[in-house]
Amino acid sequence: MSNVTLKVNGKTHTVDVDPSTPLLYVLRNDLDLHGPRFGCGLGQCGACTVIINGAAVRSCMVATSAVKGEITTLEGLSKDGKLHPVQQAWIDEQVPQCGFCQNGQILTAKTLLDRYPNPTDAQIRQGMAGVLCRCMTYYRVQAAIKRAAHAMVPTASASSKGGVA
Repeated sequence: MSNVTLKVNGKTHTVDVDPSTPLLYVLRNDLDLHGPRFGCGLGQCGACTVIINGAAVRSCMVATSAVKGEITTLEGLSKDGKLHPVQQAWIDEQVPQCGFCQNGQILTAKTLLDRYPNPTDAQIRQGMAGVLCRCMTYYRVQAAIKRAAHAMVPTASASSKGGVA
């Protein structure tokens, strides 16, 4: 056992764990964060996805001691009580059915939109291919990503403020 310091959702935590413990277990069991879920334990389903330094990462496959930098979980996307545009789009498009994959879907979609602010259908399918949905809501996921992309793009009127001389 050793002390490992993690920065999760903007807060620093020190946990006493075996350094090889998967990050997923520390997030769920020690930090009481239940966004990331145990799915396959092999990094193939995406249910355990977190964002580390801007990249979607399977937390079941990463040793806690190997994590360097900022970790964002589903709980950390909302700011000041306001849902992230991806979370809001998920609600608006009624994406969830059973909800099991939603953590991985939402966090992967967020990193996809960070990389491609206005993704094509092909970019969405490719970017989301590693997150499995038992309920087959892939068309709703795609619609939600497009809705979130539209919501995240600054409007022309917002960028042209300043008045007329």
